[in-house]
Amino acid sequence: MTDSSVTASPKPLEGGTLWLAALVLAAANFVAVLDTTIANVSVPNIAGGLAVSSSQGTYVITSYAVAEAITVPLTGWLAARLGTVRLFIGSMVLFGLFSLLCGMAGSLETLVLFRVLQGLAGGPLMPMSQTLLLRIFPKEKTGAAIGLWSMTTLIAPIMGPILGGVLCDQVSWPWIFWINVPITMLCGYAGWQLLKSQESLRENIRVDAVGLGLLVVWVAALQIMLDEGKNLDWFNSAEIIALAVTAAIGFAAFLIWELTEKNPVVNLRVFRHRGYWASVLTISLAFGSFFGATVLTPQWLQSYMGYTATEAGHATAMSGILAVLVAPLVAQLSTRVDPRPLVFMGVMWLGGVTLYRSFSTTDMGFWQVALPLLFQGVGMPFFFVPLTGLAMASVEPEEMASAAGLMSFMRTLSGAFATSLVTTAWEDKASYNHADLVGSIDPGGDTLRTLQGSGMSLDAASNQLNQLLQSQSIMLSTNQIFWLTGLSFVVAACAIWLAPRPSRVADTSQAH
Repeated sequence: MTDSSVTASPKPLEGGTLWLAALVLAAANFVAVLDTTIANVSVPNIAGGLAVSSSQGTYVITSYAVAEAITVPLTGWLAARLGTVRLFIGSMVLFGLFSLLCGMAGSLETLVLFRVLQGLAGGPLMPMSQTLLLRIFPKEKTGAAIGLWSMTTLIAPIMGPILGGVLCDQVSWPWIFWINVPITMLCGYAGWQLLKSQESLRENIRVDAVGLGLLVVWVAALQIMLDEGKNLDWFNSAEIIALAVTAAIGFAAFLIWELTEKNPVVNLRVFRHRGYWASVLTISLAFGSFFGATVLTPQWLQSYMGYTATEAGHATAMSGILAVLVAPLVAQLSTRVDPRPLVFMGVMWLGGVTLYRSFSTTDMGFWQVALPLLFQGVGMPFFFVPLTGLAMASVEPEEMASAAGLMSFMRTLSGAFATSLVTTAWEDKASYNHADLVGSIDPGGDTLRTLQGSGMSLDAASNQLNQLLQSQSIMLSTNQIFWLTGLSFVVAACAIWLAPRPSRVADTSQAH
């Protein structure tokens, strides 16, 4: 049923009003993407402020990512029911409200709850900002609209670690959330005033409630299992076994239901296209590898290399600088040549740099850490831009919106899963390395006696030796994770050759 009170043919925006509306939409996309990375360098500060371990602190990242991923497939249905402008403005205001509550949280449980709600609200912001930009710009200026949206998508992940580090060091961790509040409220008010004439027709269409429920059940069960596995001793715990069984049964039921439902919440039928599933496999492996290493780096730098949150943010953000500069060239290339070699080279480059980073030492200076991350950025556009085009070129034109939403869902979910796996493996390997090294660090006790001879007490000398042992255990563990991550990139690069050569160039405006 259509609401006839909503304008069907909106009056186009012109001049300054058009660009002001474009800035509002770009700002909304900016804060949504920013919040995927701003917490990365803040995990040690948050963990310390809430008296939890750093591995538990990563729940702040994974809870947001999973909630955002779950909302993405619902965006089309929500836009049809509420109208694109109402959905966009409502999502922005709620995003600001839950950001405020995140900063006010006094416990990890409360913070994770508000991060879930923030992720649910933020999910529609990226696709809706892109949709509305393309709607308000005339056809001849579509390139400018996509360029503006793409620049905010590329710059926000760079700014996230820097801004998060500065806010944590200069003020306190709640400000990484509170900074969203004035931006979202101002953009919400201005956006409604500028865009209400652009509202779409509303339709009373049914949502696949069963499919959505099964999606939430299996994703949540799997993520909680990954997050809590280490703390509960994995499958020696009845709770972990119950979560694993729930996730497995929920996933199987979800597959069966979605493949037989007439209007599924996630259109799994697009996986019948070989080029599409090969592209999704590649992006899931590669993005999971990239995001896992990106989350691990600032934790290692702050906890064991003596970096402040600001310094860790500057180092981590290096990966985005060359990515922004190279992206326009890659966008041109990907429309003219077979995208598969571009993707292969880009992902292999990321893998090569990560393997190089697996030879890190505790004596490294800032630029020895930052320069590999700077050059890593060259590979990012070669991986992401042509891969999106290849995926969209592999499906039917009427399937593009569903395919883009599912691809975004898988990308975000792989990042959340990888974060849990990497942080758990990092601590497990550190414990193993510690036990392995403890017998070889000072077998004859000569170092201990030397330290005591310099005036140290036995306890002080033992503590210093233990700190050295822990530092080397963590360094070994970090290198081992980088090595495994680099190999994962190599596997992802090879996976792209499972896709056939595309027969056409896709319009990627539906992708997000």
